[in-house]
Amino acid sequence: MRAVVLNRFGPPGELVPVEVPDPVPGSGQVIVAVVAVSITFVETQIRAGHPPHPAMAPALPVILGNGVGGIISAVGADVEASLIGRRVVTTTGGSGGYAELVAVQHADVIDVPETLGVQTATALLADGRTALALMEAAAVRPGETVLVEAAAGGVGSLLVQLARRAGATVIGAAGGSRKVVVATDLGADVAVDYAEKGWPERVLDLAGQVDVVFDGVGGVVGQAAFGLLRDGGRCCTFGMASGEFTSIAGELAARRRITVLHGAPVSAERMRELSRRALDDAAGGGLRPLIGQTYPLSAASDAHAAIEARATIGKTLLLP
Repeated sequence: MRAVVLNRFGPPGELVPVEVPDPVPGSGQVIVAVVAVSITFVETQIRAGHPPHPAMAPALPVILGNGVGGIISAVGADVEASLIGRRVVTTTGGSGGYAELVAVQHADVIDVPETLGVQTATALLADGRTALALMEAAAVRPGETVLVEAAAGGVGSLLVQLARRAGATVIGAAGGSRKVVVATDLGADVAVDYAEKGWPERVLDLAGQVDVVFDGVGGVVGQAAFGLLRDGGRCCTFGMASGEFTSIAGELAARRRITVLHGAPVSAERMRELSRRALDDAAGGGLRPLIGQTYPLSAASDAHAAIEARATIGKTLLLP
């Protein structure tokens, strides 16, 4: 089969398409013929050799990719053959996704609803569960004002929709005029370009202080967003698109009674349950993932380069 292998950490060009042996299903496993692969920003950091946490650096060589969608094409000896042909999405256990075939545990696969395409379901596998978990943690209430950073990104685009549906006034903060338009189209009541000087003042002029910040950028953008919170607000960190997490002084947060949420680890079953909810929500028309661009599997390096250049919107998928 064709796969994309990383032999050494470095620039996107280190992702090399090669022929590797087909996987063989082990005990409790199924083989998924991959239709779509989810790329995450963290994977670009891992490829570069700068993961958010050192423990996330894999042994080399490695096939990156932790989320795929496709069709079950074979099963292990102890798995029901009737599963063959099922459309599913699944995590891969941390690696192996940038490939035409993956072997995964049967317990990890999630059926794709009949009314949903596999690409759409793949886009929701990780981002959907993340957005739902963040909304639950923040407990957004009707009438509140919510600021979503990276509002045109994979998770941010879903948070804009979910916060609007919860009855909040939504401010979408995105980098660049094109992404500001996307945030508005997704339902943001106010959209600002955080690459422009004075964007926090513009938020205050248009919407006042905010009750909740969903911080997907970090760095100086995250700090500016934190400053827009009213006393007693909530700051939910979910990303570091800037390359660093937001630095928030604990005593400042305590003095202003601001709750800072970083996303506590959850069980594998809880993650599957959240992903199923996101898929069902999309199948019913209540949630629309934004697939901004797709690349052939052989062009994984181009996809990584585009993500690092901040040239992408929404979710980026590889198509084997």
